[in-house]
Amino acid sequence: MLVKTTAESENESTKKKIKIGVSGMTCAACSATIERSLNKREGVNIAVVSLATNEAVVTFDPTLINESELVDAIESVGYDVRLDKVELVVIGMTCASCAMSVENALKKVDGVISATVNLATRKATVEFNPSLVNVSILEKAIKDVGYDVEKSIEEDALSQRRRIEREERLHYRNRLIFGAIFTTPLMVFMFIDMGIDGFMQLTAIKYTMLVLATLVYLYVGWPFFKSAFKAITHFTTNMDVLVSLGSSAAYIYSVVSLIIGGPLYFESAAFILTALVVGKYLEAIAKGRTSDSIANLLGLQPKTARVIREKVELDIPISDVIVGDIVIVRPGEKIPVDGTIIEGITAVDESMLTGESLLVDKKKGDLVIGATINKNGFIKFRAEKVGSDTVLSQIIKSVEDAQGSKAPVQRLADRVSAYFVPIVIILAIATLTIWLILGGVFGFTPIREALISQNWYTHAILNTVAVLVIACPCALGLATPTGIMVGSGKGAELGILFKNAESLEKTLDIDTILFDKTGTLTKGVPEVTDIIPLNSELSEENMLYFSGSAEKGSEHSLGESIVRAASMRNISLDDPDEFNAIPGKGIIAIVKDAKVILGNKSLIETQKISLVDNLDEKMSSLQKDGKTVMILAKNNEILGLIAVADVIKESSIEAVKILKSLGKEVIMVTGDNKRTADAIAKQAGIERVYAEVLPEDKAKLVREIQQENRKVGMVGDGINDAPALAQAEIGFAVASGTDVSIETANVTLMRSDLTQVVDAIELSGATLKIIKQNLLWAFLFNIIAIPIAAIGLLVPMIAAAAMAFSSVFVVTNSLRLKRFKPKINPNKS
Repeated sequence: MLVKTTAESENESTKKKIKIGVSGMTCAACSATIERSLNKREGVNIAVVSLATNEAVVTFDPTLINESELVDAIESVGYDVRLDKVELVVIGMTCASCAMSVENALKKVDGVISATVNLATRKATVEFNPSLVNVSILEKAIKDVGYDVEKSIEEDALSQRRRIEREERLHYRNRLIFGAIFTTPLMVFMFIDMGIDGFMQLTAIKYTMLVLATLVYLYVGWPFFKSAFKAITHFTTNMDVLVSLGSSAAYIYSVVSLIIGGPLYFESAAFILTALVVGKYLEAIAKGRTSDSIANLLGLQPKTARVIREKVELDIPISDVIVGDIVIVRPGEKIPVDGTIIEGITAVDESMLTGESLLVDKKKGDLVIGATINKNGFIKFRAEKVGSDTVLSQIIKSVEDAQGSKAPVQRLADRVSAYFVPIVIILAIATLTIWLILGGVFGFTPIREALISQNWYTHAILNTVAVLVIACPCALGLATPTGIMVGSGKGAELGILFKNAESLEKTLDIDTILFDKTGTLTKGVPEVTDIIPLNSELSEENMLYFSGSAEKGSEHSLGESIVRAASMRNISLDDPDEFNAIPGKGIIAIVKDAKVILGNKSLIETQKISLVDNLDEKMSSLQKDGKTVMILAKNNEILGLIAVADVIKESSIEAVKILKSLGKEVIMVTGDNKRTADAIAKQAGIERVYAEVLPEDKAKLVREIQQENRKVGMVGDGINDAPALAQAEIGFAVASGTDVSIETANVTLMRSDLTQVVDAIELSGATLKIIKQNLLWAFLFNIIAIPIAAIGLLVPMIAAAAMAFSSVFVVTNSLRLKRFKPKINPNKS
């Protein structure tokens, strides 16, 4: 669907956000006009219109304004709302009268543009405005006249996006082919006339040129004229006004000259329009590639799912899966939605989400994520997140939101575009007036005029036409949004989700980065780091056997870490015969008739077990490194020490090193004790550490650092660190794996890899560089080209070609971001 609505709570009033597809926009002036029209309506909080995505994103109060009025605001300034199409399979039709009854019922629904019903196929094809009506309303209209609907064959988002892009390309391609066929003879006549003086004054040639140019003028030029007429009748201006004025001036002048016997410029009028359509066609192709990232994400999702309903296996469209469905996935198949395994063991390829190429083992009770690949086991799972709630849908929504937002750097272009076309028209009038005065009053004859035997008024008109057609507001309108589209899409490929365009732009500016410790710098789960036998005849495996068997029934994280360590060494554990957990101290268990004690020094002392020499020294050494140390005893004899710690990620050390090399100050903030914090900070290479900081005080710390005139980035988990993430200029949230929609974060990191912070900063810099190049080109092109055209150094045909390829350059330059590779690991994807 091209219109997506979500309800939000803000300032105790209900707000809605809606995306509306818009057709007919050609330049920055168009998007600015629609934006102004929407923002003037009471109840609209903010409206952002993107020329690159052809969408309006509107946040509004539904108690003050509805969707129909928003559509009216767009249509009132001469633009159309893009339509959706759906096929409904109708049950119960037996004759032509039935089909007509269904068709009439659908046509009466507000928002339906067209409806056709085919009795033979039983399908109703409906084209409708998705801002005003949805499929459920269409189905109800059919049911209200006595028929039923079997199912909706609705286009998926990927198919719809591709159809719209294909229709735009075909629109320009057909006019391009038509224009080329009829413009080519005109150009041939022009070149012949250069060698054979008077060739174009032959009566047959003149009228042939009139016919050819008229065909091009009417068919190729029609979309430009239609848009220009709408703009003028709504008291606005856009690129199409300039194109229409320029091509019409050349065409009408030639028609008048044909009648009175003057020079003809039919080829100029035809070439201007054909060249512009060539540019628009190439631009449509390039713009389609800017949304490849969304298309690729949509393409990850399987179209069907195999579910069990009433003890029967059914293959159904993925859109029909509901929460609670039991889903079956065989080896090699994609997992359709998110859920929890209830039967089976397998290994899953989650590289689309985490970037990790290693397979992830899954068993009963584990979460599986839609669009990941089940590699080697048969599983059943219960669907828990479907439709827009899945992880993949959250990722796509995040990218779409970023692409539909506006970056601060675009503000200058927006201000200029508001006045651009009127200023160009004024300059064109000035050009015409000055050249008419110079030629008609003072008899000034430019060199070019003398060389090609133009008269002074012809020269004045051609210079005016050149000014009108070379001015390019399109490039201004595309400079920023195309860069944002490609940059945010590239971020998604790298597992980095930017909340909006402003976040993408400002990530580069942060100079101080605060890292939370637990689960951010560290892995977040304890691991066995040291096994120290205090008896030379005892092995580490023996110690893991007794400690792991004793802890086998434990749910404590420290106990679980010991059981995992034993499992990793393929040590077979036995269930304890007795198990007693002593809060804050440890456990006492019976394993194979042996009394096993595992805990702290206090527990050992209460059991009256003799301490060995150097025990305190060894424990102290481990504790200085931030490790939790447990003493293992068997039958009242100490066997050794087991140390457990939340270990630092390898990527943390690398990320801190690179961030410091980039001139960023790195700080660690944690609620953990100072000894543990200092130990982790030392390993990471961080000098400035804040320990024993409560979650609510982390935001206060961010404010204090900001008062030092620092721009702060905060990296945390998005839950405990939410206030600090919100306070920072850029909040980086490390996603949990199943929740990538973290409201307080500006940037969501989908992988547990802190080098992504570096990647985000680099991508922000690369995107901003491209946008600045685009804006520089757009401004310089117009600043330099318009005066050159005004003084007569550009013929209209060259001016039109230059204008057409100006916007193509901007889009193509933005596409260079698709080749962006992180410096740390260029093979990330």
